[in-house]
Amino acid sequence: MVKKDLKKFETPVFPFTAIVGQEEMKLALQLNVIDPKIGGVMIMGDRGTGKSTTIRAIADLLPEIEVVKDDPFNSHQSDLDLMGNEVKLAIQKNESIETEFIKIPMVDLPLGATEDRVCGTIDIEKALTEGIKAFEPGLLAKANRGLLYVDEVNLLDDILLDSAASGWNTVEREGISIRHPARFVLVGSGNPEEGELRPQLLDRFGMHAEIRTVKDPILRVQVVEERTSFDQNPATWLANYESQQQELRDKIIAAQKLLPTVEIDYDLRVKISEVCSQLDVDGLRGDIVTNRAAKAHAAYNGRDKVTVEDISKIITLCLRHRLRKDPLETIDSGDKVSKVFKEVFEIEE
Repeated sequence: MVKKDLKKFETPVFPFTAIVGQEEMKLALQLNVIDPKIGGVMIMGDRGTGKSTTIRAIADLLPEIEVVKDDPFNSHQSDLDLMGNEVKLAIQKNESIETEFIKIPMVDLPLGATEDRVCGTIDIEKALTEGIKAFEPGLLAKANRGLLYVDEVNLLDDILLDSAASGWNTVEREGISIRHPARFVLVGSGNPEEGELRPQLLDRFGMHAEIRTVKDPILRVQVVEERTSFDQNPATWLANYESQQQELRDKIIAAQKLLPTVEIDYDLRVKISEVCSQLDVDGLRGDIVTNRAAKAHAAYNGRDKVTVEDISKIITLCLRHRLRKDPLETIDSGDKVSKVFKEVFEIEE
């Protein structure tokens, strides 16, 4: 009974399907949720454009996931890459494992969080006196199988990027080492006015979405009115959008299931690499991410074969932030990527 009452006091989250505009950001977030291996999304834009509202909304929209009960890493019951050591040992010993369903974890990385808070700590005293690896999990453990949101991404630590890229977090202290899964969708947001990001940091993000303040006065009034009425009566609002939310939730689940079967023709893969080559993109991360995102986009639209249309929708998001070689240059708005894409794929203006 008490639990039910507490649920009433949960802060209501603005529905994802009610967010007006900002299509780039919404598409990038949905594709990363369908395939977390795309590598996260960097959202750059003006202050007060609903970045954190949209990120919380996508986390709230997603279906619940099944985790091993009372496990600090939200371990999966059968996927070895998503489970902690204790669960692995229990499976090896054929012990029965209890599971429960939880909401997708959404972890907000606080500004100035210490390394111990992010990665977790090892209690050396307990390890030495009791002979056990006493590990206090950090935010990376909590974010496993969920989303990790970093505002002011300019201050992002390389440790976090390494974990995001590898899907594992390793904590070492006084010769004791603990490793646990940390597979999450990394979402960073920032304001270009606060300084451009270094190219090495940008390259670690799969996609780069730009958002701008809405200029149309009628649209601005609509956004303000919707937010005001939501704040005044969230329960009615959430009820009004429930069918749209469920429809999108089902679409994302169907896309996740379809994704492993999606194929992309060899000639399209060659053309994607040709675009990357002509744009002088360093490394192969751009090619890989574009292929992944195109497949996720096809799955999102219920198709098992990638089309040129899929590639055209995502290629700018995947490549625009990889063109910058000089930290003093600004990020391409997408015109350069779009121009080369049309040339290589022979698309008429």
